[in-house]
Amino acid sequence: MSRGGGRGAGGGKGRGRGAAGAKSGPGGGRGLKTRLRSAKGRSLSSARWLERQLNDPYVAEARKRGYRSRAAFKLAQIDDKFGILRRGARVVDLGAAPGGWSQVVLERCGESGRVVALDLEEMEPLPGVVVLRGDFTEPAVQARVHAALDGPADVVLSDMAAPATGHTRTDHLRIMRLAEEAYAFAAEILAPGGAFVAKVLQGGTEATLLEALKRAFAKVRHVKPPASRADSAELYLVATGFRGEASAEPPH
Repeated sequence: MSRGGGRGAGGGKGRGRGAAGAKSGPGGGRGLKTRLRSAKGRSLSSARWLERQLNDPYVAEARKRGYRSRAAFKLAQIDDKFGILRRGARVVDLGAAPGGWSQVVLERCGESGRVVALDLEEMEPLPGVVVLRGDFTEPAVQARVHAALDGPADVVLSDMAAPATGHTRTDHLRIMRLAEEAYAFAAEILAPGGAFVAKVLQGGTEATLLEALKRAFAKVRHVKPPASRADSAELYLVATGFRGEASAEPPH
């Protein structure tokens, strides 16, 4: 699912409040753990995944709020911390399917904002969001994004992840390649002062990408939002204060 691979289902502006003024995550205590009554007909890995879903408070909260994925809370928490989304902003969501991040953007940027969601996979329509399908590295697709934005972007988001191979080094290289391509796209479409968020994996961000981001943005930070599972190696790069296209150079 590279170059627009969606986030898994499992299934959001008042800054610092989350969706509709609520907390950016589930409330209350841990509660009782739910166990599968029967794993008949399921593989061990499938049974473990289902049990984890049943006991994940973010999955339950996503269903409660109508989010298309639990990943919505990751973006809400990133925005709570860094304030990258604002009313009226133009935002591009790369790898948007099934649409959880776009829902958060829409809530926080409001009707005066413009949200363009892009993915290689089919994504169900989302009122208030321009949904496009295609590879963001292709010029024709980039032209469609530019036309849909009707101006430069204030924020470019990427929660893309290539299918895992189980080989740590290979998976790291694949996701870093996606992050580099997302940055190259962002550098061409962002307005000065804009922000860029991209998923990477723990184990060291490639120095070339980090150096390129530091030249192009006023601040570059790593964050692991609370909604990111503890056993996940994912981190997010958050770059703010884009200095303009002249400062942006692709990683070498």
